[in-house]
Amino acid sequence: MLEIRGLSAEIEGVQVLRRVDFALAEGATVALIGRNGAGKTSLLRAVMGFMKVTAGDIAFDGRPILTMPPHERPRLGIGYAPEDRRLFSSFSIEENIRLPAEVMKVPAAEIARRLDAIYQVLPELAELRPRAAAGLSGGQGKMAALARALMVGTRVILLDEPFQGLAPVLAQRYAAALRALRDSHPEIALLITESNPSLLRSFAERAYAIERGEVTEVAGGLAASSLEAAGLH
Repeated sequence: MLEIRGLSAEIEGVQVLRRVDFALAEGATVALIGRNGAGKTSLLRAVMGFMKVTAGDIAFDGRPILTMPPHERPRLGIGYAPEDRRLFSSFSIEENIRLPAEVMKVPAAEIARRLDAIYQVLPELAELRPRAAAGLSGGQGKMAALARALMVGTRVILLDEPFQGLAPVLAQRYAAALRALRDSHPEIALLITESNPSLLRSFAERAYAIERGEVTEVAGGLAASSLEAAGLH
């Protein structure tokens, strides 16, 4: 479904991705593991069209998308939750969640259907939906960013460091929400970046390691021995 071939990218003349080959199949749950600054965020931003790509290609369902403007890529069914959440603080939680679908002019009935499905996966947000996003805790903000990504991510969800900064209890709640999403929407592919492999071990089927912008598949997935061999234990 999502294919990346020989992708290189740079920021202000500094190369941050180096000849990346990567594939994400329909319904797969894949972890991209790497230290801070290894290139995890850059890879997701390249998929969404926010990076200067210097070589290679990105295709979705066999269709090249590098020339597609960033604002058009969510129409393919790709949802993106950046690490910093980027919620509109003066909007309510539900207004933040609805926003991308409204910008895409998704019919009101379909937006309502998607909201119902999202609140089933993230029931605590249903209780908080009138609250202004400015009043959210870090964990609640991460949940809201996931919900917003789900509003348009009917095929693929890209989650950038979703556990970053969460207390252990909140991290467990977030992981439970991802498992609920996996159970209720098996057709959606998840690509999750993390620096701590143990947080994804219970549900990621495959793992890739990224170091200095180079990506390699980790044999055996998130098994501890494989990660040690990759230098990411």
